[in-house]
Amino acid sequence: MSDEMIVKHCSPTLAGLKTGNMFTCFFRNKEEMNESIRNWNRILVKKGLRIIPLKYRNSRGLIYIYRPRKLSEDLGHHTAGNILESLGYSTNDAVRCIVHLMKRLNECEEFPHEIGLFLGYPPEDVQGFIDNNAMDAKYVGCWKVYSDEDEAKKTFAKYKKCTDVYARKLRQGRSIEKLTVAG
Repeated sequence: MSDEMIVKHCSPTLAGLKTGNMFTCFFRNKEEMNESIRNWNRILVKKGLRIIPLKYRNSRGLIYIYRPRKLSEDLGHHTAGNILESLGYSTNDAVRCIVHLMKRLNECEEFPHEIGLFLGYPPEDVQGFIDNNAMDAKYVGCWKVYSDEDEAKKTFAKYKKCTDVYARKLRQGRSIEKLTVAG
C-alpha cells in the first residue's frame, strides 16, 4: 500500500474533513496485507486514525481508513441509527458496526447500501439511495445526492482541493505522517 495510493484515495480523511475512505489494493497474500496495515497503523493511530481490512479475496484487499471518534458521532445520528438498526446492526458500538459491515460485505455481491454511513455521507443521502434504489439522485459526485445538493457540491469541491494539495505536497517530499491532521 503506497503513500501515493493512500493520498489518492484518502486525503480528506487524513485531513480530518471526512470520517473515512475505502479503496481496493493488490497484495501477494493476506499476510502481506496484514503486515502493511500494521505498519500504517503504527504511524496513523497516534493521529487518531485506524486502518483495517474489510475484505480479502483474489489478491485484493478492501481497505478502510477511518477516524473512530468521527465514526461514532456519525453512527449516532438519528437517521443513521434507524438505517443501521433496520439492517440488524447494534448501533451503540462503532466497532461492532464495522464487524457487522464486514459480515455484510462478505455475504453480498454488491456493496451494502449503508456503506455510505461509514464514509461520512449524509444519512439523508444514504436513506435516499436506499429508498430510490440508487435512482433519481439530484446530483452525483463522491456519492449520490438526494438531500442538500448545494452543500454536497461544496463538500465535493473541498475534497477535490484537499486531494490535489495533498498529492502535490507528497510529490514535494512531505510524509503521510506530516500530512495527517491529528484528531
